[in-house]
Amino acid sequence: MIPDYPDQTNVLVVSYLTIRRAIGVSGLLLPLVLGPGGWLFGIPFQHNISSYYHTGMRDIFVGTLCAIGIFLYCYRGYDWIENWTANLGCASALGVALFPLDFNSDPLVQKSLTGYLHTFSGGVFFLTLAFYSLYHFPRDSQREAEPHLQERRWIYRASGIVILISLVTMGGFLFVLNSQWKQTLNDYNFLFWMEWIAIWAFAAAWLAKGRTIIADIAVDVLAYANQLIPKRRTGNDRPQ
Repeated sequence: MIPDYPDQTNVLVVSYLTIRRAIGVSGLLLPLVLGPGGWLFGIPFQHNISSYYHTGMRDIFVGTLCAIGIFLYCYRGYDWIENWTANLGCASALGVALFPLDFNSDPLVQKSLTGYLHTFSGGVFFLTLAFYSLYHFPRDSQREAEPHLQERRWIYRASGIVILISLVTMGGFLFVLNSQWKQTLNDYNFLFWMEWIAIWAFAAAWLAKGRTIIADIAVDVLAYANQLIPKRRTGNDRPQ
């Protein structure tokens, strides 16, 4: 419950909180369902999350990313920069979902145009998420007068930094390491785990923005109690 707002404003705020939570929950569940979930059904852990497109988990991979893309498209911020960031996030999420990575391939060495479009879309998608965590969310939190402002800002910035560190680490793996080291790390599904970390960092930021993390339970309970407890009458309110 969000107290002290007009009814129409309440509906709008709840809708935005729902979109934020939906984006966060989708990111939280995606690597969990694909990795351990797929393993329970006999699908081995893949070298990267995109490779699940070529397994029995394809529908979950494509469906979740399309859902995230649609949620981002529906999300609207405070200015045109934030709106275009959401649109770019939507387009890149759909690109990751609809342009598959070539089967059993290095993300940088593809045999098809769709494979390269996938790699490009993935990079743009993660950068968009980092931009939200490092710029939009800390800025918008003051405009929305969020409770626990410092704690939320810490989560936003920590999430953005983790996403960037993960991107730099994956870039070093792809661009710097020789084939022998790549093969060694591939044996431990290095890219999959780094992508998992980045996706969960993005999920944490959106769940905090949706007030799922650091929920304002105490504030809501007090507001609800104030509505239930009758106000004390003043001398002027006493019946004559």
